[in-house]
Amino acid sequence: MKLYYSATSPYVRKVMACAIAAGVEGQITQVDTNPHASPGELLADNPLSKVPCLVTEDGLALFDSPVICEYLDSIGDASLFPAAGPLRWRALRLQALGDGIMDAAVLHRMDQGRPAEAARTASMDRQNQVMLRGLAMLEEAALPHHLDIGTITAACALGYLDLRFASMAWREGRPKLAAWFAAMERRPEISRTAPP
Repeated sequence: MKLYYSATSPYVRKVMACAIAAGVEGQITQVDTNPHASPGELLADNPLSKVPCLVTEDGLALFDSPVICEYLDSIGDASLFPAAGPLRWRALRLQALGDGIMDAAVLHRMDQGRPAEAARTASMDRQNQVMLRGLAMLEEAALPHHLDIGTITAACALGYLDLRFASMAWREGRPKLAAWFAAMERRPEISRTAPP
């Protein structure tokens, strides 16, 4: 399998953490890609010009981290996606929350590179509030310590905040979340996928 990736993408980290958990990491060849440059090879497989994009052994290009992670889980042996019942909906809800925090953080970061103007400032403020509300929900949640798609995604979101928003100091006032993340960071799926 081929994975178009960027080393600092939180979505790529999520995919690789799932690959490690599923025991399929060794089947993936990583292709370092700058999606903002829209390289032809990536566009041929993903017209959205986004990473991660996984090309399966039979040539099917999959994009968007939830889809890729579910595929990797289906060919591996991790059971990261509970099959049914409350555990499934909790894991998928936590995945959506983590993805939402990552979406807001990535948009905020992209806005930082744009010229200062009222619309840019309003967008950055909105994304900052999304991140803060998401963090508040994570602090209040009884986050499980087992590995599933939700816990992987939440951990990758927090890791991205550490990478790109250190001044946010998200651990302050969130002792439960900080302790949970400290435990998650010790897991090989999370520690081995930390960005350089």
